[in-house]
Amino acid sequence: MPKLTIQNRAGAEKTVEGDAGLSVMEVIRDAGFDELLALCGGSCSCATCHVWVDDAWTAKVGGPNEDEADLLDSSDHRTGASRLSCQIKFSAELDGLKVTIAPED
Repeated sequence: MPKLTIQNRAGAEKTVEGDAGLSVMEVIRDAGFDELLALCGGSCSCATCHVWVDDAWTAKVGGPNEDEADLLDSSDHRTGASRLSCQIKFSAELDGLKVTIAPED
């Protein structure tokens, strides 16, 4: 199983295994990170699953699509590393991915 490292808002890191084919949001939620609200359940209609992708992974993960970028524009905490975790499909190619849960808006 591929591994995902998640840094919470307090700075603590936890590495978890996740099923390929799930979204990064689902892996984070299943790992018990309650601070990632994901209110829309992964339908790309809110920005409550906002994460920052570690610099070493930004090229591999890629940038947001147009709908995702529009939602991220509403965040005061958007950076060049911002993504909605519901829009990142977790896979074996992303084994070792590290993300940080962005501050809540």
